[in-house]
Amino acid sequence: MTSYEPLAHDAVVLAGGAARRLGGADKPGLRVGGRALLDRVLAACADADTTVVVADPRPTARPVRWAREEPAGAGPLAALDAGLRHTTADHVVVLSADLPFLERDTVRRLLTALRAGWADGVLLTDAGGRDQPLVAAYRAQALRRALAALARAASEGGSVRDGALTGLPLRRLTAALDLTRVPDDVASFDCDTWDDIVIARARIREHGLVLDEWISAVKDELGIDLDVDTRALLDLARDAAHGVARPAAPLTTFLVGYAAAQAEGGPEAVAEAARKAAALAQRWADETTGGTGTPDVAPDATPDTRPDV
Repeated sequence: MTSYEPLAHDAVVLAGGAARRLGGADKPGLRVGGRALLDRVLAACADADTTVVVADPRPTARPVRWAREEPAGAGPLAALDAGLRHTTADHVVVLSADLPFLERDTVRRLLTALRAGWADGVLLTDAGGRDQPLVAAYRAQALRRALAALARAASEGGSVRDGALTGLPLRRLTAALDLTRVPDDVASFDCDTWDDIVIARARIREHGLVLDEWISAVKDELGIDLDVDTRALLDLARDAAHGVARPAAPLTTFLVGYAAAQAEGGPEAVAEAARKAAALAQRWADETTGGTGTPDVAPDATPDTRPDV
């Protein structure tokens, strides 16, 4: 199994829109699965060397750099240009702040495709085949060149009063770039309406997703950036509950985590502590079953001769 080789990059997250279809609600702060939409997106782009959020500053789950387009509310291209000015990497991930199902693996997939080809950028397309330029990875030089060209054209045309990029639609940018498109109707799902919020909140509670979503929410809340073998921990909890006593399950997994923290280790330390605890639970269970699955008591034993009486 090969490990992911990260492509050095920065991230720009656009979070300053007016959210008109949500009645002007604070869209980046709306919660899905107990986490603000903005924090969910920030978790997905946590590999970035520098993350710039274009919006008014607010508390976030991890540190970011803040920027703002001039004038505020000038539109996505103006916001992108403002954010890009704070980046230095050769590659940049550009995201909107309303993507409840965006995962770190999706961001890595975009960057891997960008590195493998010659295109200016790689973006997702949604269920209808529409481009999603705010779920994309770009070559920073190509992005800056295209934005500068659009700004010059707008200024020369005299069609913009407050700023060269004010009010220009994103399709003007995508038309100026050579792009690779990757279909993904889940990661590209964005929350523009209250119906979208309802759909997102229901989806993360589906049986196949709820555990991973919950673990991600807890790690985010506790400030933990650690990938662990969830199945191994669940197996340990089951063995402790069945072989010892039901309350042993949560206590054992807590102690495994504490032991890994004491060892100042990562996923390997958690795995080793879980292995030791699972072996102990098995030895504990074997004392009552003799390793056969049945109680370790002589068939003709009477109540007063049983070893536990």
